[in-house]
Amino acid sequence: MSISSIGVGSGLDLSGLVTQLLEAERAPKQARLDEQEENIESVISAIGSLKSKMDEFQTAVDDLRESSDLQNRKAVVSHPSLEEDEEGPFTAEASNSATKGSYKISIEQLAEGSRLQTADGAFANSSASVSDADGSLTFKIGATGDSFTVNVTAGMTLAQLRSAVNSATGNDFGINASIVDTGTAAGAKLVFTSETTGAGNDLSIVNDNDIAALQQIATTDSSETTSYGNVSIEAAKNAKADIDGIKVESESNEFENVIENVSFEASEVSSKDAQGEFIPSTLDIGYDKDGLKNQITEFVDKYNSMMSTIETMTRYGSSELEDDGALAGDFMIRGIQSGLSNIVSRQVSDSALGTLFQIGISFGDDSKLEITESDEYGFGSGQERLDEAMDDNFDDIAALFTSENGGIANLMYDFLDEYTKFGGLLKSREDGAKGEKELLTEERERFELRMLDYESVLRDRYIGLDLTVAKLQRTGNALTASLGF
Repeated sequence: MSISSIGVGSGLDLSGLVTQLLEAERAPKQARLDEQEENIESVISAIGSLKSKMDEFQTAVDDLRESSDLQNRKAVVSHPSLEEDEEGPFTAEASNSATKGSYKISIEQLAEGSRLQTADGAFANSSASVSDADGSLTFKIGATGDSFTVNVTAGMTLAQLRSAVNSATGNDFGINASIVDTGTAAGAKLVFTSETTGAGNDLSIVNDNDIAALQQIATTDSSETTSYGNVSIEAAKNAKADIDGIKVESESNEFENVIENVSFEASEVSSKDAQGEFIPSTLDIGYDKDGLKNQITEFVDKYNSMMSTIETMTRYGSSELEDDGALAGDFMIRGIQSGLSNIVSRQVSDSALGTLFQIGISFGDDSKLEITESDEYGFGSGQERLDEAMDDNFDDIAALFTSENGGIANLMYDFLDEYTKFGGLLKSREDGAKGEKELLTEERERFELRMLDYESVLRDRYIGLDLTVAKLQRTGNALTASLGF
C-alpha cells in the first residue's frame, strides 16, 4: 500500500491526522525561523538605507573640505536698461584669486575673422570656369602657420571650387566658401570667410602657379610679394572694450586676465546713449556668498536627513502594537550619533569664529541642526549670525571647516569614511547579517529534512494502524455474516 493511500483500508482520515501532527510540529519552529529571517532582512535593509544617507551627507561634507571652494569669488554683471532675464553684451567669471572690486565695462567692437570676395563681373554665374589651366591655390591665415591647398583643374567651375575648398583636407580652422548670385551685371561672387579672429590674422590666397585666370580669386602671386588687388578684402579685427576709461583689445571675444584673474566674454556691442557714447555695464567681483550659504544649508539638510533615518531605525515601540526599529539599541548606531554630535560641537582653534554656532548652526530640541529665524540667547538668529560671518569673517568660515588642525569637515569626513568605505564598519556589519541569513537558510534545509523523516515515521506508524483496523473490520464482517446478523 502506498503512502498516499493511508486510511483507505480502515476508512479513517489518517492522512488528515498525519497532516495535523506535522503542522503542529512544524508551526513553532517555522514561526521562529520566519521571525529570525524577517529581523535579519530588516537589519540588512536598514544598514543599506543608513549607508545611502551617510554617503549623501559625506558628499555634502566633502564639498566643504576644500578651502578654495569655500572662498570662491563671484562675478556679477549688471547691464543698464535690460530686464533681469535678458543677456547683456558680455558675461564674466572670476577665479578664487580675483581681487574684490567694481568695474565699468563697455564692449566697443566684436572680434571678427577676415572676409574676401571676388570682384563685380569676374564670373557670370556659378557654372563659369575659374581657370583654363591646371594649378593650385593655397589658403593661409596670417602668421599662424595654418594653411591648406586646393588643386584647380582646367575648366573647374565656380561651384566646384567652392565645394573643393569646403571639403579640403587641412581646412580645419574655419575657412568657408560660398557663392552669392547677385542677379545683376555683377554676376556671381565667390565669398570666403575665416573664423580666425584678431588683427593680422587675415586670410590670404596664394596663386601657386601664377595662372592668370586665378588672379580673379587669389590675393598674391606664388612668391607672395605681389598683391593682385582683384579681390575685395575685409581685414580680421580684434575685440575692443573700455574698462574704466582704459581701452583694451583681444584677438578673440574673450578677454582673459585683462582684469587680473577675471575673464569676460563679449557677445554684442554695448548700446549707445543719445550722445553716441557707449553705455557701460557694471562688473562686481566679490565673495560667492550665495554659493557658500547653499553649501552650508546642504550640510545641515543632509545631516538632519541622516539623523531622521537613524531615529526611525533605532526607535523603540511605545506599545506592544508598535514594532521596534530594525536597529533599536544598536551599539554601532549610538556610536555614530555621539561621534557626529561631538564633531559638530567642537571648537576649532584655527578659525576666529571658533564653532558652528558662530555661523548660525545650532542644535534644536530634536537634536537636529538648524539655522534659526529667531533670536538665540541674545546672540541673534541663526540667519543673522550666518550673514554677519559672511560679511565680516568670510575666510574664517573656510578655516572652520577645512583647518588641518581639527577642521569640522575634515574630521567629519574621516569619521564617516570609517563607516562608508569599502570594507568599512557598515559593510562589515552588513556582511555579518548576510552571513546570519546564510546560516538560517542552512538551518531551514536541515529542518525540512527532519520534517521529512518525521513524516515518514508517522506514515509508517499509521499505515500499520490502518492495516490492523482494516483486518479487524474484515474479521468482524465475516463473523457478522456467519452468525446471520
